[in-house]
Amino acid sequence: MLCRLGCRWPRLLPALQLQAGGPLLAPVPTSGAKRPALPVWAVATVSTVGSGGAGGWYEALAASAPVRGAEEVLLGAHAATGLPWWGSILLTTVALRVVVTLPLAAYQHYILSKVENLQPEIKNIARHLNQEVAVRAHQLGWSKRVARLTYLKYMRRFVSELYVRDNCHPFKATVLFWIQLPMWIFISVALRNFSTGATHSEGFSVQEQLATGGVLWFPDLTALDSTWILPVSIGVINLLIVEIFALQKIGMSHFQTYITYFVRAVSVLMIPIAATVPSSIVLYWLCSSIMGLFQNLLLRSPGFRQLCRIPLTKSNSDTPYKDLFAAFYSKFISRK
Repeated sequence: MLCRLGCRWPRLLPALQLQAGGPLLAPVPTSGAKRPALPVWAVATVSTVGSGGAGGWYEALAASAPVRGAEEVLLGAHAATGLPWWGSILLTTVALRVVVTLPLAAYQHYILSKVENLQPEIKNIARHLNQEVAVRAHQLGWSKRVARLTYLKYMRRFVSELYVRDNCHPFKATVLFWIQLPMWIFISVALRNFSTGATHSEGFSVQEQLATGGVLWFPDLTALDSTWILPVSIGVINLLIVEIFALQKIGMSHFQTYITYFVRAVSVLMIPIAATVPSSIVLYWLCSSIMGLFQNLLLRSPGFRQLCRIPLTKSNSDTPYKDLFAAFYSKFISRK
């Protein structure tokens, strides 16, 4: 029975031998026309938050080195390009997404594809391990609980060895999250500092520059978007990203289903939150979400996946966009 697993697994349970031992066990001041006032929590400068109060953690964050670094990146991009602030925010977001996030997302897909390709081998090992544990349990008189714990112990070991062999531990796929989320927070806080007058550049108030650095219906980037166009757009784009992820998953587990519903709820909740922060932050969030949508679509391209050397899997399709449109149409349009 053991030889069917190949030479890599000469013995599934080397330690399970018959032996005597037992089993293993406020508003922002600007000149000009009236504009919506920001809530006090959104505009209070860092200096007004007591270090010992509830806002102490935010004061520390707003004055931290990563946030200062994010401010320097934004100021540097604005000075180098000479663009108005709305253009600088857009360009910086695109650059960070392309230079930082996209390579990490491609690496995430690379790891997950290798993990997916291991599933047949893992299922084969699980089947034979289950048979051998059953034989040992019968010989040694193990209870069902002991047999189950023994199976799980050795199964974890064998799966871990497979991950090491193919250098594809699933935790590596979380690198994108641990870098993207802090970057998103630092840029957001940096823009909040700009919008509230907490940061100056070469004697000029960045807040005053932002007050005239908008475009279209949001000319003042320190004010709220009274039209709610930006906040609603963020919610729609984020929901679209969630649905694209859900449509490409067939037979999701209960946990994945719960996570999908949770992310949908967060996407909707982001709309009223975005309506209470300066337009500079909302513009960054919207640009980041749009880039995230394009990134997800790009990573479905067979040509791009081949360029990134992402392994082929059974779930890959030669016509991903056609399949996506068909699934979207079937779920949301043709459903009666």
